[in-house]
Amino acid sequence: MIGRLRSLQLVALVLLGLSASLSVPSATAAEGEVTLESIVNNTIIGHAEDGYYLNFKPFAQVELPRIMLVRTADGALTVEAYGSTKSLLKDGPYGFVPEGGEDGAAELITAPAALSDAISAKEHLYGSVARTSGHVVVDFSISRHLIFGLLAMLIVLGMFIALAQRYKKEHDRPEAPEGIFQNMMEVLVVFVRDEIAKPNIPDGKWATFLPYLLTAFFFILVANILGLVPFAGAATSNIAITGVMAIMTFGIVILYASTDYYKELLTGPPDAPVLIRIILVPIEIIGLVMRHLALAIRLFANMMGGSLIIFSLLGLVFMMNVIMGEAAAWSTTVISIGFTVFILLLKLLVAFIQAYVFTILSALFIGMAVEEHHHDGEEEGEPEAAAPGGRPAERLDAVEDQIEQRVQPTTA
Repeated sequence: MIGRLRSLQLVALVLLGLSASLSVPSATAAEGEVTLESIVNNTIIGHAEDGYYLNFKPFAQVELPRIMLVRTADGALTVEAYGSTKSLLKDGPYGFVPEGGEDGAAELITAPAALSDAISAKEHLYGSVARTSGHVVVDFSISRHLIFGLLAMLIVLGMFIALAQRYKKEHDRPEAPEGIFQNMMEVLVVFVRDEIAKPNIPDGKWATFLPYLLTAFFFILVANILGLVPFAGAATSNIAITGVMAIMTFGIVILYASTDYYKELLTGPPDAPVLIRIILVPIEIIGLVMRHLALAIRLFANMMGGSLIIFSLLGLVFMMNVIMGEAAAWSTTVISIGFTVFILLLKLLVAFIQAYVFTILSALFIGMAVEEHHHDGEEEGEPEAAAPGGRPAERLDAVEDQIEQRVQPTTA
């Protein structure tokens, strides 16, 4: 058994080293001298953040279409579409803004010769573009994270369609799940239903919100795992993706919130003095917004941070090559790849943890909003109905404590 584990570790190291050599540009590339600034901006940050290209180096580097809603110099509003950033710079009234200039000041490059040099060196993939006349109103360009977000959506859709086909007809439904795929999916679905939805959304209302919770859980999980695939990326490392998901949770809270929830939110606790209510109402409203804002930032920061750590460890080899020479770079390779394998395995665990955290917090926020407060007469007639599990606010504190206890041993 130990021999098999060692062989698997060796294979993982070899594959990771191969993927690192494919995805990170060589420090002795013929395109020009590589500097620390180019390694940090292009290799580390450029691969972790969003971009308008798909990186399949050394096989190919596919640029994505650019679509702009612009206002021209004469005030006309129009839509411009180009096949790539390269064609946009060559054929359109656009200039190239590098990834910062001297003293951090970015300069607009419009000269044809300078644009050709930037395109030849692939610098246009890491900077931004700006019109030489008029201005861009909205950039509708297709980005890398949008592609992988749509891919994650299609994977989740395909999984659930395939799973639904097995339960399509009542008389064909097996007594027990069959096959690895069906068993795995059923375990995860039952986990979300029994451990996330039911305990946190009271009064049997969990069934209404279970489809959304399942969709959020599996989309985040698949998108996170795609970030571990060579040449791919995690759509959840984009604040726009996580922000939209947090807005969806916020919208559900606003639309399905009970009358008691709105009454307490807008008028304050019923037993509090008037002056205290005046202070608490804006605090409660700000807290409502900040909870969902933190929901987006938590997922984004965890996934982006993991990507930055991985590319920083891989970029360390090329930094050592620039600073101390080839011998130091080779001596750093084993350490860099070893730590990268460890971070990749940790990110695989984090992919599940972050999907769980986002889903359970969404369920808690929804449960706090839809809960009906029992009045005095109802509490006397149903003393046992209101007791199990406690109030959602108390369960929120308990779940956050459990999450911290689970995450701390992992991060240590």
